[in-house]
Amino acid sequence: MESITWFAPILPGKLEEWKSLIEEIHGPREADHRRSRERMGLTREVVSHMETPQGDFVCLFHEGEDLTRSFQEVANSDDPHDQWFREKIQAVHGITADMLQGPLPSTLQYDYKAG
Repeated sequence: MESITWFAPILPGKLEEWKSLIEEIHGPREADHRRSRERMGLTREVVSHMETPQGDFVCLFHEGEDLTRSFQEVANSDDPHDQWFREKIQAVHGITADMLQGPLPSTLQYDYKAG
């Protein structure tokens, strides 16, 4: 099992749009989002908002068997939800489908796990 933590900026002026995205994922698009994550092979996804002096960021944690494949799956998917999601993350974070092709946006430096 692989896991990754990473950050992405919430572009200036896009915080309300990001909050709306999260509301849609928790609301009317929840079933579609879950199916998307299952197709990607993710076993866990955690998303948090972080306010910093440099601006707003989203903090992400992803877990799955093959995260490179997971990110490539969503980058190349023709599924309507995945297409909608790619458009939203480009508008809010500046992340393009090309950026999801790999390598993963973070390099593991330390991993402590009890027992």
